[in-house]
Amino acid sequence: MQNWLRKIAVWQAVLVIAILAWGFTEGVRAIALPAAQQRLQPTLNGEAFLAGRTAAAVNHIMAHNLPIDPWARAAGGFFRWRFFHSGGPQVRVGCNGWLFLNEELRPWPDADRVMAERAEALARIRARLAAQNVTLIVAVVPDKARVHHAELCGAPISAQSEARYARLLSTMRAQGLAPISLLEPLQALAAQRPAYWRTDTHWNQDGAAAAAAAIAAGAQAATIDRPGGFTTRHDAAETAGPGDLLRLMGLDILPDGLRPPIDRQHLAHTDEPASGGGLLDDEGAPQVALIGSSYSVNANFHGALQQALGAKVTNLAQAGGGFAGAASAYFAGATFREAPPRLIIWEIPERVMGQPITAEERAFFAR
Repeated sequence: MQNWLRKIAVWQAVLVIAILAWGFTEGVRAIALPAAQQRLQPTLNGEAFLAGRTAAAVNHIMAHNLPIDPWARAAGGFFRWRFFHSGGPQVRVGCNGWLFLNEELRPWPDADRVMAERAEALARIRARLAAQNVTLIVAVVPDKARVHHAELCGAPISAQSEARYARLLSTMRAQGLAPISLLEPLQALAAQRPAYWRTDTHWNQDGAAAAAAAIAAGAQAATIDRPGGFTTRHDAAETAGPGDLLRLMGLDILPDGLRPPIDRQHLAHTDEPASGGGLLDDEGAPQVALIGSSYSVNANFHGALQQALGAKVTNLAQAGGGFAGAASAYFAGATFREAPPRLIIWEIPERVMGQPITAEERAFFAR
């Protein structure tokens, strides 16, 4: 049996190597095309290589001259990463296996005005909620590249990105908001161990728990029932973490030896206190609602927040919801209309605040 399994493993390795060799060959052929050479030749000098223009040219060639197939993408991604230290158009490669989202590092047009417009909308929403005796707490999630800046290892970051977090908090405070900054607790954690995944955009379970504790501390004055009794347990078996940046690089289907190794975790689960089960034990709708982005649906943040608050929380966050996707759906829906909470926690990623405002957001602001 062991010999049979060993043979299967060997054949799997041979197959992967063969596919990668084919992909490497296709990558070389793509670069050899006249159109590709025309794009690549002006960047074949030391200054262009250090400025990233050589890697950008290779990224363009791989994107436009390879078939859209998972293994072809994996081969192209491996070629970029292994020989050019590039993660493609969406991912910046740091050091020690760290990957970062380019979105965090680039500048955005008219970002200060856009941040101000979003802060004004938050202030209006907070005022309307206060008139309904609903407290709004805003928590700002710092970029991974800010918390783990050292792991960029010299990768360029725009001046706008460098200044964005402080400017964002200042803009919010100018509107009378009192945002909870999650930068300090996450940086304190990062000084000891990672607060974000190396190969994923989001905070890891330790980072999520640190953020939840900071938000709970900032919500101490909120008038909510806090029965407590929440407990968190971890799976005994270690499993792979999420790794969304590996997917963006096209490397998610490759084994760790052929890509930056994916993070590992003992998956956390937070259990609610047991109900007595009697007819009079109906607690009604939760008094706390959580709206936000994919940070709120990853790494057991929701569970950690419930445990830190000592209260049940309705999680209405949306992966990919950006600044207002979850808020727009929640405030227009029956859940808010029929059972408004006492406290709303709005988690907002730093990086989305300066990005262009969508038509859907403008419609939401105009309500």
